Amino acid sequence: MTAVGRSAAALAEPVEPVGRGWTAALSLANGAIWVGWFGPLQILLASQADDFAPGSGMSKETLLAWVTGAGAVVSLLANPFFGALSDRTTARPGRRTPWIVAGAAGGALSLLLLARAGGVWSMAVGWCLVQLTLNAAFAAVTAAVPDRVPRLQRGAVGGWLGAAQILGVVGGTGLATVAGGVGAGYTACAVFTAAGVLPYVLCYDDLPLAPQDRPAWSWRGFLAGFWLSPRRHPDLGWAWLTRFLINLSNSLVLLYLLYYLRDRLHRPDPGRGVLVLTAVNSLTLMATVVAGGVWSDRVGRRKPFVVWSGVLMAVATAALAGWQTWPGAIVAAAVLGVGFGVFTSVDFALMTDVLPKALDRGKDLGVINVANALPQVAAPALAAPVVTYLGGYRVLYLVAAVIGLAGAVLVGRIRGVD
Repeated sequence: MTAVGRSAAALAEPVEPVGRGWTAALSLANGAIWVGWFGPLQILLASQADDFAPGSGMSKETLLAWVTGAGAVVSLLANPFFGALSDRTTARPGRRTPWIVAGAAGGALSLLLLARAGGVWSMAVGWCLVQLTLNAAFAAVTAAVPDRVPRLQRGAVGGWLGAAQILGVVGGTGLATVAGGVGAGYTACAVFTAAGVLPYVLCYDDLPLAPQDRPAWSWRGFLAGFWLSPRRHPDLGWAWLTRFLINLSNSLVLLYLLYYLRDRLHRPDPGRGVLVLTAVNSLTLMATVVAGGVWSDRVGRRKPFVVWSGVLMAVATAALAGWQTWPGAIVAAAVLGVGFGVFTSVDFALMTDVLPKALDRGKDLGVINVANALPQVAAPALAAPVVTYLGGYRVLYLVAAVIGLAGAVLVGRIRGVD
């Protein structure tokens, strides 16, 4: 394809299917980013908080919450911001590749900075830099899908990206655990994050944007673009709301799981119980995340899969309220994994189907990705008073089930997608 043809293709609806190699390389890049996030989140930040808390005047729990909360705020802002910048990039390597390279390299350097943190402030700054840089790479990776993948292949590609995300969480946790110390753990995650994007950026060309196709710059126009009016784009508004509600339901389930096992089910080792439930959930999620996306592509429909996966997750969440036993928790974890696996792949494809303009794919997906991160902030504010004052865990999981069911039902409000 000529340079002119590649530039025109950057804003066209893709029609040529992508190959297995492209999908595998992009999935590996996605998994590498999640390694950079979850090695610290699962293991390393908690270890540093334990070390730094005695001299900070805070408990290790408070310190960890403060640092991760600051990082979450950076994540909320960085994803749509860098998505918008990638939309406007006219570099010869393409719109997305420069940000994948810069984000992954910056993330690796930030992880190495975290490895040398000597106190609370350097730890907080390091983690915020990790969130800033890896969100730049993540925004570009997700935007590559609507750039290159035809609509009826996006379920399968979304499934493989979801599988890579799960493996990235597991891989990051494993690297942080077996590396042999906090510094070595950060170094291992940094190396994997930087190396994991190389097959994609070295082996596959991106689509460049011609300078004449880039809108004229103005701060007002740039900032105003982050508001996606539900009145002008109702399908996108409903899609964002359904994703937010289902992710909020899932966050409410996970937030106090350790305390639920300890205080309600009276498990002798609640930490091991969380590990068992996470393993069960991950196995069933992996079993359905790709299969659900492929099935959705073959039948050419999205909404029924999102609706019924949301209903299934709501039923499993309600089971935690009504069947409060250890076997009940295992069954609920398995069913939640089945539902969330299908939801992860097909809902991603649904999101790409309702994007308003090809010129704003990165920015619009970044705004949509806020629906993934915002529930992590909202869940504690909602869950704490419910558990403390309004009926405990039974009421909490019933509330979570109702929220998830509302998200599933509201998918029917999306009119532009079958």
